[in-house]
Amino acid sequence: MSQEPSRKPEPVPADQLQFALPPKHESVAEERQHRKERLAAALRLFGRFGFEEGVAGHITARDPEFTDCFWVNPFGMSFKHITVNDLIMVNHDGDVVQGRHHVNRAAFAIHSQIHLARPDVVAAAHSHSVHGRALSTLGELLEPITQDACAFYEDHALFDDYTGVVVDLEEGRRIATTLGQRKAVILRNHGLLTVGDSVDAAAWWFITMERSCQVQLLAKAAGKPVLIDEEFARATRESLGNDLAGWVNYQPLYQQITRSEPDLLG
Repeated sequence: MSQEPSRKPEPVPADQLQFALPPKHESVAEERQHRKERLAAALRLFGRFGFEEGVAGHITARDPEFTDCFWVNPFGMSFKHITVNDLIMVNHDGDVVQGRHHVNRAAFAIHSQIHLARPDVVAAAHSHSVHGRALSTLGELLEPITQDACAFYEDHALFDDYTGVVVDLEEGRRIATTLGQRKAVILRNHGLLTVGDSVDAAAWWFITMERSCQVQLLAKAAGKPVLIDEEFARATRESLGNDLAGWVNYQPLYQQITRSEPDLLG
């Protein structure tokens, strides 16, 4: 007995396919809560990836209402343990205005000046990650040797002047000036710093920049890497190097950390 051929599957209309985009918020309170949840999740991820070194390292998120204030991880608390309720808010003078923990003075000195100089920046991330520190000792920029590294092509800078632990505002201003309108800066003999128009983007840029540093160190140890042509490096940056692309790339990591460690939202 013959069977009729199966009907050829019809394409699902594009408007019925799901694709996550940054959310729109109904109130300032809702947006604040969203930023705090993303910030706590980013800190947990940094802890999971081994980016913390003692009390060094910080991620900040500008408050959506009091825009001269930012939320940041408490001084001396492990990234791996931070919850939304642990976060503190710091004003433009470095005073804690919400929360019951001290602020890392280096976090205030650097991040306050970046947030002041860049009104477009919602979040900034800095830590003493291993490969970022290693590359920073060479006083080199990332080279366009991989597709991922091209996201930073002509969009990161080198702060080529280490003068000790950053605890004064003038040093923070100099770092902010070197950063300019770029998404990242390599602090010589210190580490990496990235910024974005969302916590998600800033965190993603740090994570992928750290990995790009690792790839560059490995490649140069093995031989002479082949550079991607300038034209194609720029085209790749235009495609992969914008903050929306950073936000999209970060979503799988956010899903992983909030499902495996849901207590961070408490």
